[in-house]
Amino acid sequence: MELIIWIAIAIFVAAYRMNTGDNVYQFFADTVANLYNTYAPYSFREVREKSKELGFEYTPRQYATQVLLLGGAAALITFLYFYSIPVTIVYVVIAVFFVPYLAYLRTQRLYSEYLFEQIQVYTTNVIMEFNTTQSFVKSLEGVRDSGILEDPVLKDVKQMIQMSYDNGTIDQSIEFFDAKYPYYMVKNMHQLFLQITKEGARDSGEALELMSMDIDALVEGVYKDRMDRQVFHSKFLSFGAILFGLVFVMQLLFGREEYMEMLKDWYVPLILHAIIIINCFFLISGEKFYNEDVGVE
Repeated sequence: MELIIWIAIAIFVAAYRMNTGDNVYQFFADTVANLYNTYAPYSFREVREKSKELGFEYTPRQYATQVLLLGGAAALITFLYFYSIPVTIVYVVIAVFFVPYLAYLRTQRLYSEYLFEQIQVYTTNVIMEFNTTQSFVKSLEGVRDSGILEDPVLKDVKQMIQMSYDNGTIDQSIEFFDAKYPYYMVKNMHQLFLQITKEGARDSGEALELMSMDIDALVEGVYKDRMDRQVFHSKFLSFGAILFGLVFVMQLLFGREEYMEMLKDWYVPLILHAIIIINCFFLISGEKFYNEDVGVE
């Protein structure tokens, strides 16, 4: 225990000496950010920059709160499982290391929701513009100039317009956008515009109206799924807490003294470690499911 404390103090002192003029937290934050920007793929960096712009990223205070909550929960559970301070410290450190990953999952979910809302705006307004202009490229230009879109969708719409003029056809620009945003409503709408453009349909109003209704139905389904996920998430976390509490129930049944005697058997701590690892894997998998693919029908 003393060795662990001395190591922690040594790390703190070394960080403080290397970080003249700024606080130690900022030193660690800058170091992690530099590593992230160096090794993370461009798409992740793009998401991170947009998330910071939208205010999705945790503030230092929110990170500290997450560290305290997760570390405190890990400390309480593992100490009441093993009654060992060294084991508790190890699990607390591991739990704290998962805070950035959980924050990343949350950021991905919020960014995905934002992106879906932008795609909804794009599809709806392109259809409205086409009813007036009867030209797909002119519709894109109208949506571009309306000020209702934001990056990265706005940037890609501009790219579509440029590709359409460069190639003299909308095929390549549609393929580019479909690959970038693989939403069913985007593909269906683009397929309809390709059909109208190539077949030269005289009256496309009814088809576009049906397409708008389909988009509204898809959007309603996505928002319903979002609410269902939130309900599932609350129940899921409650169920996870119950799983960890089963060992406490066992202690009440056997008594604390008999439980402490059981811990002396070599296989009992192994079973307890397995219970913690399996439960944590279950919880992390659930968090990953809750936060990923939001808005993709």
